[in-house]
Amino acid sequence: MGELPGMSVSWSDKNEYLCMVIFSREMADAEKIKSIIAQGEGLNIEFKKSRDSLSRSMFETICAFLNRKGGHILLGVKDNGAIEGVSGESLPTQLKILANDMNNPQIITPATHIESEVVGIDGKKIICIHVPESSQVHSCKGAYYDRQGEVDIKLTTYIQKTNLYIRKQDGQTENRVYPQLELTDFVNEDFDYVRARVAVFDAKHPWIKMSNEEILRSAKMYRRDEQSGREGYTLAAALVFGTTGILREICPHYKTEALCRKEDLLRYDDRDTVDCNLLQAYERLMAFIRKHTPDRFYLEGDTRISLREVIFREAITNLLIHREFSNDYRAMLTIYKDTVVTENWTIPYQMGRITPANLKPHSKNPVIAAFFKQIHWVEDLGSGLRNMYRYLPVYVKDKNVLPVMEEDDVFKLTVKYGRESIVSVPDNFGMLVSSEDKILALIQENPKITAKEMGEILSMTVRNIRRLIAALVNENKIERTGSDKSGKWMLK
Repeated sequence: MGELPGMSVSWSDKNEYLCMVIFSREMADAEKIKSIIAQGEGLNIEFKKSRDSLSRSMFETICAFLNRKGGHILLGVKDNGAIEGVSGESLPTQLKILANDMNNPQIITPATHIESEVVGIDGKKIICIHVPESSQVHSCKGAYYDRQGEVDIKLTTYIQKTNLYIRKQDGQTENRVYPQLELTDFVNEDFDYVRARVAVFDAKHPWIKMSNEEILRSAKMYRRDEQSGREGYTLAAALVFGTTGILREICPHYKTEALCRKEDLLRYDDRDTVDCNLLQAYERLMAFIRKHTPDRFYLEGDTRISLREVIFREAITNLLIHREFSNDYRAMLTIYKDTVVTENWTIPYQMGRITPANLKPHSKNPVIAAFFKQIHWVEDLGSGLRNMYRYLPVYVKDKNVLPVMEEDDVFKLTVKYGRESIVSVPDNFGMLVSSEDKILALIQENPKITAKEMGEILSMTVRNIRRLIAALVNENKIERTGSDKSGKWMLK
């Protein structure tokens, strides 16, 4: 076999070992291996001593890396990062066992291709194994493993294994076809709302003149299932437009729990269990935010904007759009005394904390995301995070306060809003908890204010403003004097 060189060797050329492929020259660089060691063990880095014999637990780590995001395994390195090295006598044997066992279906199923490299560092040799992320689900000796932090987790429950298969599945859950769905299973008024919404931004938008069915097809919410050959409306269609009854039937675990826990941390001060479609859920969750958080208005150029609306619109749309709907984990919106926290199950694309610097824009549900973009509830991928980083320090009057986004199986967003971040328009406007009270305050400040102007200040649609005004008229709290064009409102 000859002597092992200090940098790399390919045993496949001699047909003596299988699955042994030389690392790229970049990875073979000892300094780069040192930089990996310096990071310490984590989600995609594992150290094994393996001085005199191959660590058998390494195959569990290989399985976990295949099932998660891939990673680097360094043999000959202690848990604390100290380089012990692999003994020269055992090195050929360890490489041979590694190659053979990676092709043994009783060890790793299904068998897969890995890359390994012998690297010399400070006079010692270590074996560097690169494990790619796999598109399949793998087991090790009949057991399934996943990676969490620096630990290999053995999956023992049905839910754990199901979630693993969901993460590896081809395509998005949102495209699942339900041939039994009919137009009567959708909320007709929500289509009218969508037409009115797109018309505000584009008077020539094609959806304005489309039928309900044409809108669904245009939004790619009607598909043909490639496996069964059946056609029908998709889960995305039901989630966006479906009645509560149909959602309970085809997606019974879909709910978003909104809780206010400012005083009662064990239970709640206020609660709203939202199980309606995404269009209605957005309005209800934003109403919950407006009810329990302060507002602050801000001049950007000549335009007055509500910082609360800008910041929490991003939080709510992220909670609704970028989640895995096939999982029974209930999405949460929790308002504490000075922070808002959202949590939802997802299929992670990048692990750990996300910032504008390391952001890799990726849509979990591209059909639903594209629909929300059409109605201007979201912008381009990644713009939401950048908006929060831009406006949150202004909202709380502290340049050091930034949103915290953490992506794992559960995506968690923490936004500090502060208890003293109110600028009133008019006086005490931000302290008013209901939209009706805010409309009354705006009318008191300017009796000639229009529904459109109210909508701009409150970041609400004209349709919702008019609905609230009608309720105030019916309750005999306000009345209109004069014409619609030149008249004014009067408080009663």
